[in-house]
Amino acid sequence: MRKSHYLCTDFFTIMKPTPVQILQDKLWRRFHEGCQRYRLLADGDHILLGLSGGKDSLLLLELLGRQAKIFVPQIKVSAVHIRIQERNYLSDTSYLEECCQRAGVSFLVRDTEIKGEEKKDPCFLCSWYRRKALLDTAQELGCNKIALGHHRDDAVETLLMNLIYQGSFAAIPPKLSLEKMPLTWIRPLCLIDEKEIVEYARLCQYRQQIHLCPFEKESSRAKAKALIHDLETWNPDIRSSLWNAMENIKKDYLPKIVES
Repeated sequence: MRKSHYLCTDFFTIMKPTPVQILQDKLWRRFHEGCQRYRLLADGDHILLGLSGGKDSLLLLELLGRQAKIFVPQIKVSAVHIRIQERNYLSDTSYLEECCQRAGVSFLVRDTEIKGEEKKDPCFLCSWYRRKALLDTAQELGCNKIALGHHRDDAVETLLMNLIYQGSFAAIPPKLSLEKMPLTWIRPLCLIDEKEIVEYARLCQYRQQIHLCPFEKESSRAKAKALIHDLETWNPDIRSSLWNAMENIKKDYLPKIVES
């Protein structure tokens, strides 16, 4: 009996999960928790994934591709990479296509351009035209949902940006249905922290795409990210607190406009 015990111990020692497997399991659990809590997936969904080639969208590709092979719920996933002519974002589409093949996901590339609106905010224009191309592609393919790789840090950064610059308590929700067309935006990485994605990308050796955007470092988002980093000296769990605040709004303790 003692010999059998030692053999069993040795077996589990040999089968000890690697760091990448441990993190992969954690990300998979968080992905499922977000999908279930906010009802992001349903049988019959055809989901279009916006695949920028960054670490967030590559992780989402893995997770959605894995989910599609489980058949509960039964979903179909397609991926599209949007290229904007006026933005120097050099992407290796052959690498992205290879990643999609491994995930069992079809891959498309769509080109678009910004026309005659140079006076508007460049970040707004880039986002607007990318999303327009996503909407057009989703309708072309018959998709009912569009998945984006925003994580929890993106949501709390947007919350701060809206509080500071817009005077509104709003962020990027895990799920948002459009009124004018039968499409829904979903963000299945909503409960995953950016630092976990950074570590997973390092362990999996994701190939980094080349960013040449001149506005990236000076953006409002970069300032919000720096502010949250500073707030961590007050509260190491500031990201969790800000996320929870969005689900714990106490209207009775906020100003109310009294109509005369």
